[in-house]
Amino acid sequence: MDAAQETVTAAGAERTSRRPVLFAFVVFGGFWGAWAALVPAVEDAVGASAGGLGIALLFLGVGALPAMALVGAGIDRSGAVMLPATLAVFAAAALLPAFAESVPTLAVAMLVVGAASGAADVAINSEVAALEAATRTSFMPLAHGTFSAGVIVGAVSAGAARQLGAGRVGILAAAAALVALSAWINRRPYPRLADPAPRSRALRRPLVVLGAVCAVAFLIEGGIENWSALFLERELEAEPAVSALAPAAYAVAMVAGRFGGQWLLTRVTPALALGAGAALSAAALTAGSRTGKAGLAVAAFGLAGIGIALAAPILFGAAGRLGSDADRGASVAMVTTIAYLGFLAGPPLVGGTAEAIGLRGSLLVLAAAAAVIAAAAPRLRL
Repeated sequence: MDAAQETVTAAGAERTSRRPVLFAFVVFGGFWGAWAALVPAVEDAVGASAGGLGIALLFLGVGALPAMALVGAGIDRSGAVMLPATLAVFAAAALLPAFAESVPTLAVAMLVVGAASGAADVAINSEVAALEAATRTSFMPLAHGTFSAGVIVGAVSAGAARQLGAGRVGILAAAAALVALSAWINRRPYPRLADPAPRSRALRRPLVVLGAVCAVAFLIEGGIENWSALFLERELEAEPAVSALAPAAYAVAMVAGRFGGQWLLTRVTPALALGAGAALSAAALTAGSRTGKAGLAVAAFGLAGIGIALAAPILFGAAGRLGSDADRGASVAMVTTIAYLGFLAGPPLVGGTAEAIGLRGSLLVLAAAAAVIAAAAPRLRL
C-alpha cells in the first residue's frame, strides 16, 4: 500500500459513523413502503387495468438492472461522490409517478425510478461493505433490518395519509424529501481509492455464485410477499382481514430476523447462520403447504421470513469482503444485479407453478429453493 492509499484508508477509519447510511436505508425502505400503499391510487389516476399496471411496473426492473450493473464501476472510478449523487437522483425520480396520467407515462416514470433506485441500492450497500472493511465489524444485517422497518413505517404512514385525504403528490413529495435529506447527510461517505485495480478473473466466479444464491433467496422473498395472502384466501378460505396477516407476519419476521442477525453473527459463522436459516425456511414452507388452518399458515410464513431474512445481508457482505477497496463497488454491483433477477422472477414463477400444480405446490417449490440455499451455504466463500 502506497502513501496515498494509506492516507485514504486512515481518513476512512477516522470517519466510520454508521448513522448516515443507516438513515439512507430507512428512507429507502420508507419510499417503497409508501409506494406499495399508493399503488391503488396510482392505478386509478392513470386509468390502468390490472394487466396494464403490471406492464408499467415491469419497467422498474428494466431500468434497475442496467443501472445496477453500471454504477458499481462508477463507485470505484469516481469515489465516494456516487453515494450522495445516486440518492439525490433517486429523490428527484421519486416524484415522477405522482404526475403520470396514463399507462405509457407511468411506464416511463417507473423506468427512471427503477434506474435511480437500482443505482442507489448498489451505492448504499457498497457503503456498508466499505465501512465493514474499515471497522472490521459486520452491520449489513442491521442496515437491511432498518430497510425492512422503513418499508413497514412507510406503508403504514402512507396508508394513514391517504385515509386523511392526502394524494399521491403529497405522499411522494414527503418520501422524496426524506431521500434528499439522506443524500445531504451522506455527503461525506467513506472515501474510495481513486485508481481501481482490475478485478481478477478468479474473483468473478465466486461473485457470480454469491449472486445466484442471493437470486434464489430473493425468489423466495418475492414469492412469500406477493402470494402468501392469496394462499390463505384461495386454499384456506380465510377472510381478507385474516389473509392480510400473512404478509404482515412475514414483514415483521424479516425485521426481527435481520435485527436479531446482527447479534447472531457475532456468535456463529455466516455460513452456519445462512444454512440454518434456509433450512428453517424450507421446513416452515413445507409445513405451510400442508396445513389446513389459517393461523398455522400465518405462523409458517413468519418462520420462513425469519429464516430467509439474513440471506441478502450475508451474501452482500461477502461480496464486499471478496473485493478490495479498489473494486468493492463493482463486486457488490455484480452480486446485486444477479440477485435482483430472482426478485423479478419470484412472483411470476410462483404464479406459473400455482397455475400448473396449485398454490400448495408452489410453496413446495419455494421450500425446495430454500433447501438449495441450505445445501450451498457451507460451500460458499462467506
